[in-house]
Amino acid sequence: MHIAKSRLLDANDFKSALNRSAEPIAVFREQLRHGRDTLEQCHLDGALAQEVVYHHAWLVDQFVCAAWQYCAGNTDPDTGVALVAVGGYGRGELHPHSDVDLMLLLRARAAPELREFAERFLRFLWDIGLDVGHSVRTVADSTREAKRDITIATNIMESRHLAGDKTLTEAMQVRTAAPRVWPARRFFEAKWDEQIARHARFDDTAYNLEPNLKEGPGGLRDIHMIGWVARRYFGGTELKDLVAHGFLTEDEHRTLIRGRNFLWRLRIGLHLLAKRREDRLLFDHQRTLAQQFGYRDRSNNLAVEQLMKRYYRTIKELRLLNEILLQHFQEAILSRRRVHRNDINRRFWTVDGFLEASDAKVFERAPFALLETFLILQQHEEIKGVRASTIRLIRENLHRIDPEFRRDIRCRTLFMEILRQPHGVTRALRRMNGYGVLGAYIPIFGRIVGQMQHDLFHVFTVDAHSLFVVRNLRRFAVDRFEHEYPHASEIMARLFKRERLYLAGLFHDVAKGQGGDHSVLGEKQAFDFCKAHDLSDYDAHFVAWLVRHHLLLSWTAQREDISDQAVIARFVQIVGDQKHLDNLYLLTMADIRGTSPHVWNTWKGRLLSDLYGAASRALRHGLANPAQLDDRIRELKHDALGCLAGLQVDENNAKRYWDYLDPEYFLRHDAETVAWHTDRIVNARLVDLPLVAARYHPVIGAAQFLIFASESDTLLPSAAGGFDRQNLNIVDARIHSAKAGLALLVFVVLGRRGENLEDPEQLHQHEQILRRQLLEPEPLGRAASTVTLPRTLKHFPIDTRVTFSDPADTRYTTMEVVAQDRPGLLFHVSKALLHCKVRLLSAKITTFGERAEDVFFIVDRDGELVNTANQRECLTASIHAALDSTPIAATASA
Repeated sequence: MHIAKSRLLDANDFKSALNRSAEPIAVFREQLRHGRDTLEQCHLDGALAQEVVYHHAWLVDQFVCAAWQYCAGNTDPDTGVALVAVGGYGRGELHPHSDVDLMLLLRARAAPELREFAERFLRFLWDIGLDVGHSVRTVADSTREAKRDITIATNIMESRHLAGDKTLTEAMQVRTAAPRVWPARRFFEAKWDEQIARHARFDDTAYNLEPNLKEGPGGLRDIHMIGWVARRYFGGTELKDLVAHGFLTEDEHRTLIRGRNFLWRLRIGLHLLAKRREDRLLFDHQRTLAQQFGYRDRSNNLAVEQLMKRYYRTIKELRLLNEILLQHFQEAILSRRRVHRNDINRRFWTVDGFLEASDAKVFERAPFALLETFLILQQHEEIKGVRASTIRLIRENLHRIDPEFRRDIRCRTLFMEILRQPHGVTRALRRMNGYGVLGAYIPIFGRIVGQMQHDLFHVFTVDAHSLFVVRNLRRFAVDRFEHEYPHASEIMARLFKRERLYLAGLFHDVAKGQGGDHSVLGEKQAFDFCKAHDLSDYDAHFVAWLVRHHLLLSWTAQREDISDQAVIARFVQIVGDQKHLDNLYLLTMADIRGTSPHVWNTWKGRLLSDLYGAASRALRHGLANPAQLDDRIRELKHDALGCLAGLQVDENNAKRYWDYLDPEYFLRHDAETVAWHTDRIVNARLVDLPLVAARYHPVIGAAQFLIFASESDTLLPSAAGGFDRQNLNIVDARIHSAKAGLALLVFVVLGRRGENLEDPEQLHQHEQILRRQLLEPEPLGRAASTVTLPRTLKHFPIDTRVTFSDPADTRYTTMEVVAQDRPGLLFHVSKALLHCKVRLLSAKITTFGERAEDVFFIVDRDGELVNTANQRECLTASIHAALDSTPIAATASA
């Protein structure tokens, strides 16, 4: 729809209202509000984003200039002072709640009444409801500040005269123009450095859950960057001018404008929903924006996911255009030396260090060269990148990647060679994805480009995550990163055919969004791809198996009791041999680390390595002849006595204490932990009970808490409540009954945000507070009465679900609780266990973003399975009553 300016402001009505009213500020405010409300309705009715942005700037022009005239009074502002729009407002672009950036230019010896006028004018603008960013300067001030600060120079470069003494504006524009201030070369270098630093603040990726439309990579600021450099170099004012200068094609210009307008529409919607300036695409607004854009939920694709997919694909295109144009500018502005050309082969050469196709028809004559481009980059590390003209050629020839291209033995060989190279695999795949080659060559990968999952666990789009996984795998293979994860690097060093692992990383999530189990669907797609690329049946099945079972190790480690030999036996039967285990372990580490910067921690690493170690031992001993439990316990006690050597613990006292414990205790703890428990408990006095001890364990990256006390039904709920009140996050809990009515509780604990608890003094304070809680417990109903969640969590409500199972060959029942992640979960569950007369053996506390998936290993009071309908119904009802009725308050923090 077209927006008529007369709908926004009727000049005659405005003047008439001013003449009639004794309160001009009220008239200004009402007319401004009417115009902005009309623009908002136009936006909601489907007006073009550019119409809204330009018309809003025009509307504000009318009020700013009218205020200028109104405030003048007896002052003559047309001599000695100028009103100048700068920044985005200077470009004639204004979003609903963006600042109105103004500069008041004064003559060097401006009369006092002009300065008074300037102050009166600015106050009036604020009074009528304009958010004004302002500066008051002379021409000399402006010139000096522009020389000193490139941001000021950039704002002035976009200046637009509004009112007053135009000669001042013209003088400022002349004196701050290139080459007097920031000549094109220096300007380009400074802005390029500025962009690199800005991208780095966003981890050099635009694929975040709540991206910044303006500052993030591929965002509006990248488009501004192109316009600024073009203006400084050519003196042009429109992006269209770059087409005439040969820097942009017509298609690229249309892509640039289409992308800009899409981001503008999103930003307009954000401002209107937030009722303030907001450039972050927050969860608070994503669903509403998706509806405004006309998206609707589908069976396997939410409306918000469709909107965000369009967003991510748009910024991917814009970032690539930014790369192409900046390289063109670099060659035009920075290159002063003679061009150096080195031939690579008949199809490619390098020009000043950048790879270039030898002519415009290379990919027409030899389509396989579309893949050869990336192999050459890997084999020649001295090459700085791909020349902009060749990037453009690649984009123009993507249509050549068709079924015939994929069947070509040269293309299949080139792709596998890219994966087998000793260097540059990650960079090659990222470039291929950025240029559109990877999605064209692997169409199912193309479907996940820009695809997000609307939760807090998966921070990146599926394609970006998959490439992060491959990057993480590659780091295990690179010597200079060996210090990060030495054990993983050691395993990678002995792997045969690493390309199988990289293919599994590339394909492990490729079937997401297709409906059904993505692991099962991806298994077949990975197998088909491998066979099409001439891998043997064994290798193709190997890759497919990794894709099918890529969640197996993490699921088992985080949700099952891996001290139970039956669990290990089931796991090893699926894995089969050490080769599959090694590859699966590395893929799992890379997958978890590639999900989010905050998901991986040392504790999770320890869980995975413990399962890997237990499975490796089982594979060495053979499943038919597992190590006898008595032998394992005897060996562990011997090792624990070795750890106690040098400590003031009598060996006989230690053994007598161990006689109080059941065999299960020794199967669930390592020798060093048993020794620590023994040292603290054997040397304790009766008056020390309840004994509370804590230490930071660097190997697991978490704090361990030991509680030794008289056995009581309320001991576990009281302890859990004590941790919650101190804002500590329990990730593992184990409970052991001892003889003589004593109990031993062991917890692994992190800070609420996952931080380590390394400070001994802080741990001592936690010990004291927890002991007081056990001695004088607060009424159970008062603990965790209100749960406070971060802002982001309230947008992902999770229905509470309780399920039970009796795993084969185990002596316990598994109860899984899926619920909204929150403090106090273990406290509420322990209260339910108490109410239903059920004992907890151990618990695994796992969170996936907003979702808690906690597993509890339980028995009844006689040590039998919890398998009666009454008991299970009691637990389910009690847990639902506690979790579903707990008030949840959202904080403003992200």
